[in-house]
Amino acid sequence: MIGAAGLLVLVQLQIHCMGGHGSVLWGGDRGAAQAGLAPASETGPERRYEFAAVHMGTTCRVTLYAASAERARQAADAALARIGFLDDVMSDYKPHSELNRLCRAFDGPNRLPVRVSTDLFVVLEEAERVSRRSEGAFDVTVGPLSILWRHARRTQELPDPQEFAAARRKVGYEKVRLEGRLQTVQLAVGGMQLDLGGIAKGYAADAALAVLREQFGIRRALVAVGGDIACGEPPPGERAWRVQIAPLRRNQPPRWLRLANAAVSTSGDLEQFVVIKGVRYSHVLDPRTGMGLTGRRSVTVIAPRGIQADSLTKAVSVLPPEKGLALVEEIAGAAAYIAVLEEDGRLIERSSRRFAEYLEQP
Repeated sequence: MIGAAGLLVLVQLQIHCMGGHGSVLWGGDRGAAQAGLAPASETGPERRYEFAAVHMGTTCRVTLYAASAERARQAADAALARIGFLDDVMSDYKPHSELNRLCRAFDGPNRLPVRVSTDLFVVLEEAERVSRRSEGAFDVTVGPLSILWRHARRTQELPDPQEFAAARRKVGYEKVRLEGRLQTVQLAVGGMQLDLGGIAKGYAADAALAVLREQFGIRRALVAVGGDIACGEPPPGERAWRVQIAPLRRNQPPRWLRLANAAVSTSGDLEQFVVIKGVRYSHVLDPRTGMGLTGRRSVTVIAPRGIQADSLTKAVSVLPPEKGLALVEEIAGAAAYIAVLEEDGRLIERSSRRFAEYLEQP
C-alpha cells in the first residue's frame, strides 16, 4: 500500500472503480453508466472492456478499446501487473519494498549513496523538481510526520511535542541527494522515511497506460489508480473521455471534464480529518510546518502526465491559492481548480486560465 505524502488522501474523481482482487472483465459497454463515463461509440471494430484489481491500497481500473476480449485481457493484465510491481517498489507500508530498504540503508552509520531502480529514481527526480518549485509545499521526506498524524487521527490527540520536534528534524527535501549519472540516492539524516503517496499513483497510472500503448498498441484507454487518472486517446467516435470532479460540498453541482492524452488528480478533505479540542485538522499536512491544515478545500489539477497532476495537487493544496495557480500556469497544458469551503458555508472557487478549456460546458 502506498501511504499519502503529508497525509494527503485523494478524493476520488467520479469514475467508479469495481472492487475485488485480480482482473474483472465486463464485456463491451457493460458498466459504462456505473463508471460515470460517456457511453462508448459503436463505430469501428473495437469494443470497450473494463478490468480492475487492488494495488497501492486502492482499486485500480483499466478501461480500454480492443478488437477482442482475449487481447483486452492480456493487455489489462500486463498493465495492472505493472502497477502491482510499482507498489512493491514504492510502498512505505511494505517492509521489503525498495523504498523502505533504501530508507533503512541510512539508519546506521552508512552515508554512502545507494543505487536505485529507474522507476524509483524517476519518481524521486520529479519529486525534487516539484519540491523546489513549490518551495517545500510538496515534500516526500514528510514520512515521519505522516506517521505521527496517522496516530493522531486514531487517538484524537495532537502529536507529542517532543516526538513532533524529532520528526521535523528528519524532514526536508534538501536532505535527499540525487546523482543522475550513477542513479544513486543519498539521505543526509538517519531515520528519514520517504513517503511517495503523493506522487506514486500518478506515476503508476502513466506507466500502466504506457504498457497498453507500447506493448499492445492500445491507445484508446484510461487508467485510474484510485483518484489519479491518466487518459490516452479518446473512445471511438468521441473527442475526449468524460471525467467528473467530486464536489467539495455535497449539494454542489457536478462538473465534468473532457480529457484526451492528459491526466487529472484531485486532493481534498471531505471525509479525511480529525477534530481535536474543537479544531478540525485536515489530513492535508503542510510539510514546512508539520501541521494539518484547518481549512476545507479540494484541488483538481490537469496535466500532461499523471506524475505531474498527482504531485501538483498536493503542492497547490498547501500553497495560498494565488501561488498554487501560478505554479500550475508555469507548466504547458496544465490547469487547476480550487474550491474552499468557508466556516459560514460559502464556497469560494478559483481556477487557472486553462481550466475552462477542459471543462464541459452545459
